[in-house]
Amino acid sequence: QVQLVESGGGSVQPGGSLRLSCAASGSWLSILTMGWFRQGPGKQRDLVATITTANTTNYADSVKGRFTISRDNAQNTVYLQMAGLKPEDTAVYYCNALWKATMTSLRTSWGQGTQVTVSS
Repeated sequence: QVQLVESGGGSVQPGGSLRLSCAASGSWLSILTMGWFRQGPGKQRDLVATITTANTTNYADSVKGRFTISRDNAQNTVYLQMAGLKPEDTAVYYCNALWKATMTSLRTSWGQGTQVTVSS
């Protein structure tokens, strides 16, 4: 089982920056895609960014050019560098991992979430 623990959330003024981290622990055959999702007040959980083991990235249109996802495979950690933050970025941010328990078993895990608040 893969456990994910996020850190780095907080409150920031518009235009500010934050860096989120998510560390994976437990046991697995391989971790494939890792990513970040967010859920704003009264909204559904939406994709923010994902990154594969080959460092192929994908971003939501709303964060392109402002957020950068990166990954340290040796440390089993994924990061989300957020810049130019806007009030509409306020949400609980969740880390996600797609991983294999066996060659034929594909599973997904979620972190507990970290709050990001952008307000003046």
